[in-house]
Amino acid sequence: MIPLFQISWETIQADLPIFAVLSVWNLFVLLVLSKKVYEFALKKGRSINSSMYFSRKVIHFLAGGLTAMLLPFIAHEPILPAATAFGLALMTYLPHKLNRRMYWFQDPENFYDVNFTLSWGLIVFFTWYIDRSFWLGVIPVLFMAYGDGITGIIRNLKYNKRTKAWEGTAGMLVLCVIIGAKMGFAGIFAGIVCSFVERIENIDDNFTVPASGLLILLAAQHYFPSFTVSLY
Repeated sequence: MIPLFQISWETIQADLPIFAVLSVWNLFVLLVLSKKVYEFALKKGRSINSSMYFSRKVIHFLAGGLTAMLLPFIAHEPILPAATAFGLALMTYLPHKLNRRMYWFQDPENFYDVNFTLSWGLIVFFTWYIDRSFWLGVIPVLFMAYGDGITGIIRNLKYNKRTKAWEGTAGMLVLCVIIGAKMGFAGIFAGIVCSFVERIENIDDNFTVPASGLLILLAAQHYFPSFTVSLY
């Protein structure tokens, strides 16, 4: 059979069962678990926007972040991971377009939830052709999923709304340094830069954070490969 994007159909078929399971898990997080978090936050006296924000960060952690973290251990090709992400992007885009938003996490003022899945899928797909271990793409995605996620939770707990604050940046900085160490000193530097990039107002950090991290890692891998050796 003719390979798809230089990947054999046998490899894709081998990955199919695990990604079927992961797709079900992602849907469960999106449609059930995140909604429960939203309802729980409301019962605890959180505002609608604050509850929505908690719900969105649960999706970051348990769907996007967990799936990305598993890729180096379970995936052998990038097509199914990217297809899963693009399928979720379509699933989150249509409610916006049809004005039937999933109210517990979708904000009518932006498409950030759609951008998260698009960014995830594009980075994972294209970086695999440079680094077959997946880590080159996974680390920037984890900066977005876990780093940006923790800063949002810290700020939300303190201010009960979506806002920028140095307490959240500090939390993101610590977490991104730990994550980045997987790609050596270059990864740590990328994590530090991304923590400050996230603070830029009026721009979607679902694009700027992983893109900044990826550019740094690509430059380091090309010019200073010794700086990308894992520290753990």
